[in-house]
Amino acid sequence: MTSVDTPALLSWFDREGRPLPWRGGGVGAWEILLCEVMSQQTPVARVEPLWRAWLERWPGPAELAAASPGDVIRMWGKLGYPRRALRLQECALVVVEKHGGQVPTDVEDLLSLPGVGDYTARAVACFAYGQRVPVVDTNVRRVVARAVGGAAEAGPPSTRRDLAAVSALLPARREEAVAFSVALMELGALVCTARVPRCDDCPLAGSCAWLAAGRPAWDGPRRRTQTYAGTDRQVRGMLLDVLRDGDGTATAARLDAVWPDAVQLERALASLVTDGLVARSADRYSLPD
Repeated sequence: MTSVDTPALLSWFDREGRPLPWRGGGVGAWEILLCEVMSQQTPVARVEPLWRAWLERWPGPAELAAASPGDVIRMWGKLGYPRRALRLQECALVVVEKHGGQVPTDVEDLLSLPGVGDYTARAVACFAYGQRVPVVDTNVRRVVARAVGGAAEAGPPSTRRDLAAVSALLPARREEAVAFSVALMELGALVCTARVPRCDDCPLAGSCAWLAAGRPAWDGPRRRTQTYAGTDRQVRGMLLDVLRDGDGTATAARLDAVWPDAVQLERALASLVTDGLVARSADRYSLPD
């Protein structure tokens, strides 16, 4: 199997890696877990200011666990996928009640936390606790597919296969493996991008299997592009905006004016209630207490 030029990758990261606040010294496991959850399907530029504001208001899991769910939803703002906010609070509560307020170090214990999946658990274990574990996100999958597999895209995800592929590339020394993981992810975010990869600037260009093959086009299955305009997700966001921007309450008539399709609006509103993001009392709706 083609390997990755680790020295070249780490040297590139030392020069080009972004000075993101959660990569600095003194950042703990809770701060990193918060960042990873916020960053799911969300650009870093949108995450950073909210991450800072969130930690200023709720510095740790104990403070977040004690907060009002309505305040948590309001603080989440327009970051997207607001159910993540409540899952974070549920996670904070478990960390406090079952782990003494300390984010666990073991991957399996991390996976047992609400809202923590395969990627987030290993990211916390690696970046917060310095463990030699494979960390696989979309960017990493793409870099490995190109540099090692010679394919333009990674194809359908497979947790077992993807973890094994990245694990085989990890340097033996733990410290180097951690640096390798963050550098590989950064390379996919900045250089080996999905649409317009900057191969001339890539530290792995000399050993990249895809580049050596002439950058062949992808002939495998295509991922369906997710739309936003006109979806229930957009309507849910508009309904939450009304509650967040006011005093946290609104009449049914006020919410009815948000969207012209009454059937879709009712469906979106009902899903918000089911998800615990909105509470209903008679003909009024509110953020949860």
